[in-house]
Amino acid sequence: MAVEASTAVRVAAKSKLPVMISIVLAMLVASMDTTIANTTMPVIAKELGNFNLYAWSFASYMIMSTVIAPVAGRISDLYGRKTIFGAGIILFLLGSILCGFANSMVQLVIYRAVQGIGAGVMMPFPSIIAGDLFAVEKRGKIQALFTAMWGLSAILAPMLGAFFVEYANWRWIFFINIPICLVSFVLLSAYKEVYEPKKSKVDVFGALIFAVGVSLLLLTTIVEQYTYSYGIAGVAVMFGFYLYEKNHVSPIVPLTLFRNKPFAWMKVNTFLACVSLFGTSSFLPLFLQEEGYSLFISGVALLGMSFGWMAVSVPAGKWIMCYGYSKLIISGNILLVASGLFLLMLKQGSGFWFAFLAMVIQGLAFGLIFTVSTIGSQQLVEPHQKGVATSIQLFSSNIGTAIGVTVMGAILAKTSSFYAGFEHLFLYGFIGCLLAFASSFMIRKV
Repeated sequence: MAVEASTAVRVAAKSKLPVMISIVLAMLVASMDTTIANTTMPVIAKELGNFNLYAWSFASYMIMSTVIAPVAGRISDLYGRKTIFGAGIILFLLGSILCGFANSMVQLVIYRAVQGIGAGVMMPFPSIIAGDLFAVEKRGKIQALFTAMWGLSAILAPMLGAFFVEYANWRWIFFINIPICLVSFVLLSAYKEVYEPKKSKVDVFGALIFAVGVSLLLLTTIVEQYTYSYGIAGVAVMFGFYLYEKNHVSPIVPLTLFRNKPFAWMKVNTFLACVSLFGTSSFLPLFLQEEGYSLFISGVALLGMSFGWMAVSVPAGKWIMCYGYSKLIISGNILLVASGLFLLMLKQGSGFWFAFLAMVIQGLAFGLIFTVSTIGSQQLVEPHQKGVATSIQLFSSNIGTAIGVTVMGAILAKTSSFYAGFEHLFLYGFIGCLLAFASSFMIRKV
């Protein structure tokens, strides 16, 4: 097992608190922005017109944030964490202001893309900076804190969205980001970076090829026409990216990382786990609402996932020191299969608590898989690769989730019966869990 990098940031305990508040606020605002827009976008589209661009208001944010994340991680390895993270906060702040002043759906789609770029830059850094600040055994607690922010955003965002629409104006869902971003940016000044970046030129052309290729592939999850054309073009561009990057002196995504088999298989396992079940959180509230539960109660069911996730994230760092990465990831995948089996048994009349329990087990599974894989991604590479390694881990989960949600949505749309559609959806998820479980055995000797 790799030892803690000697270049880790050593910051006094009193200085760590404002840094942690800074990165937690950034994570909260970036995660909350997607959910709060889900609540209010119908109202926004009705006021601004061009309802045909409704889906693109989400797509532009999702595509840009997904594409930018690994690029941001790599650039932070070259130029330092603080500068790049601070730039992400400012970009997100600028995008939020622009969205708040948008006067047409075209403008909103463009400004949401700016927001997405900022979010893509910000999102990898909580884990990257935590990896710099804390020893392995303490990082599980920090990952649990990040998970709590995701859970809080899932509950808080719809409530804020409904409040602003009813009592103020939808533009405040974007303006609310301004004070949060400013506080996060100011508190970041306490981050005294000791890590010495490995100075090198940024592979701008490689970053551009990567962005185009991933964007084309993500478009296949959004567009209804020429889907295969986008897919084929995306695969072709990504193959060109591979050929270009493998001979580059300072690649934007160092392909040599994937020669590290435990690292590579962690990414495969994360991808398969997210493809199979992570998207269920987008559809389970719909199932419970059909069963007669309110919007609020159906959303509370998702807290089960947060509870399970936090329960294993806190001790995960210490477990790594005792048991290693492989055994824990296999255990997480066993829990994932159990969660898939529970959801497969979810039928009409199963009730709220059955669904809640399934989400608790799923939270336990993803808590182990994500936390252990994130820490492993940082510890199994050289210090100057920690940023891009952490970003690739996030990228694997984002791509897997995007594909999984698309497949699940297609299954529901093409099944005439509501409950039969969910049976097929959960069957797909269970089969995916078995594939993820099989891949976990490839993570050996760590």
